[in-house]
Amino acid sequence: MPERNVIGTDLQPCSIDPITGWFRDGTCETAPEDVGSHTVCAVVTAEFLEHQRTVGNDLITPMPQYQFPGLKPGDRWCVTARNWLRAYRDGVAAPVVLASTHERALQIVPLEVLEGLAVDVPDDPGGLSRES
Repeated sequence: MPERNVIGTDLQPCSIDPITGWFRDGTCETAPEDVGSHTVCAVVTAEFLEHQRTVGNDLITPMPQYQFPGLKPGDRWCVTARNWLRAYRDGVAAPVVLASTHERALQIVPLEVLEGLAVDVPDDPGGLSRES
């Protein structure tokens, strides 16, 4: 069964350039060992990247040993739901791609919060309501 996103449809890729995801497969799929829940597909901004650095999550510096090229504003990246929520509370959350954000993010971030910063809102936003 395909993984699902926060709007209840099949999870879409987040980024293949740079390649992202817990599994480095381009999606924000997750697994039980993904303690940080790398489930939010964010379009990173300079403010978000700087915020992450100040909270100990340097997303700018390349780390080739982890296949991490370092990010620049405009890149899409699967960030942890907790760090994204912290940035939201601090007023610097990055926009999110709902279709590429894994449904497990909802265990940490309310859908309404994600919707407020969505960059992929469909023509008919009525489809954004989650069905039980």
